[in-house]
Amino acid sequence: MSEPEIENEIDASRAPLLDHLIELRRRLLYCMLALVLAFGASYFFAENIFAFLVQPLLSAGQKTVIYTQIFEAFFVKVKVAFFAAMMISFPVIANQLWQFVAPGLYRQEKRALLPFILATPVLFVGGAALAYYMAIPMALHFLLSFQGNVGGVQQEALPAIGNYLSFVMQFLFAFGLAFLLPVLLMLLERAGIVTRQQLISARRYAIVGATAVAAVLTPPDLMSQVLLAVPLILLYEVAIIGIWFTERKRTKQSQSNIIEA
Repeated sequence: MSEPEIENEIDASRAPLLDHLIELRRRLLYCMLALVLAFGASYFFAENIFAFLVQPLLSAGQKTVIYTQIFEAFFVKVKVAFFAAMMISFPVIANQLWQFVAPGLYRQEKRALLPFILATPVLFVGGAALAYYMAIPMALHFLLSFQGNVGGVQQEALPAIGNYLSFVMQFLFAFGLAFLLPVLLMLLERAGIVTRQQLISARRYAIVGATAVAAVLTPPDLMSQVLLAVPLILLYEVAIIGIWFTERKRTKQSQSNIIEA
């Protein structure tokens, strides 16, 4: 891109501070409206959503959940509705943030940033799906295996709905956020904070870090930890490969710009 074109983009993106604040307020209002509407719809279907979340517990052989506080069932319903509303309204919120930030970016910056925004919900849902269909059932089978006669005392699991919801949310968010590792590393590389060579040299530390994160975020059963640690290590390698492709693309683009100049 030539200097006159860059200057034209900069001039086109300039706006008084008050205009920026008004635009930010408008975008935030749209985000809040989308969240409120999604919460209203989610609250209506909260029982169905919780029935979906409780399926791994039922599959593990536990047929009863309890609540020990009079308001616990209501707050669980609110939490379920809010969680679902965040998931439903995320595309609208992301779009509004993009509409606010995009005018201040160069054309090549928009092309570079947009794939990361599009990949974020896909990777998060992929991580959450792995947690729901594999990690949570394995963890529940391990944790519920402690039921039975222990030292002459009969142990029986009676999970409270609030505790179970926190347990499931911990898994879903841990796996979902962990799957955003390639996006984070590629953004750090684009910002010049890390390089591909640094990531390659730090591979052994990344493996240790992935194992430590899996040990902290999952119950103390080996399979749940492996189900988080192995994807983290693979995603680290995916980020390195992705950075290699973007480096090649930037090199070709810079060479073509030099030839055109």
